Amino acid sequence: MGSNIKIINKNEGEYLGIAGGNYRIIISGEQTNGNYAVIEMTVPPGGGPPPHAHPDTQEMFHVLEGEVEFKTENGKQIVSKDGFVNIPIGGAIHCFKNTSEKPARLLCTVVPAGLENLFQEIGTPVLPGQTLPIPELTEERKAFLKEMDLKYNQQTYPKDFLG
Repeated sequence: MGSNIKIINKNEGEYLGIAGGNYRIIISGEQTNGNYAVIEMTVPPGGGPPPHAHPDTQEMFHVLEGEVEFKTENGKQIVSKDGFVNIPIGGAIHCFKNTSEKPARLLCTVVPAGLENLFQEIGTPVLPGQTLPIPELTEERKAFLKEMDLKYNQQTYPKDFLG
């Protein structure tokens, strides 16, 4: 039975350039029978996703380094090292942004798995620690992101939606 235990070392996993940051898929739903996925997010100053909601996914963030500003419909709050954020199933709108001068690192767990597949589709493979500029929001890119939202049952809102 114990042969299913999986140990993933520091530089293992799939690295993707997303939203100006570096996302490492540590373990994917493919490896957990779809139960959960864990993604390490390195978010540069000014980086972070736009406001969004995914009603079928619970998402948990543990801040490993640095700090980020989390925004929800209830307001905003700075979450720093060792802070934890739980986004329950149900579709609460949320986003985060690194408002500091240094990169932030978050450990993101999604239950059930699935968002990591969205990241694979919208991201670009990169090396550990590598970041890419945010892709230009062309009409094609907008249409593609809309398509991805539909595919993964996610809603994305304008940047200033939460104030």
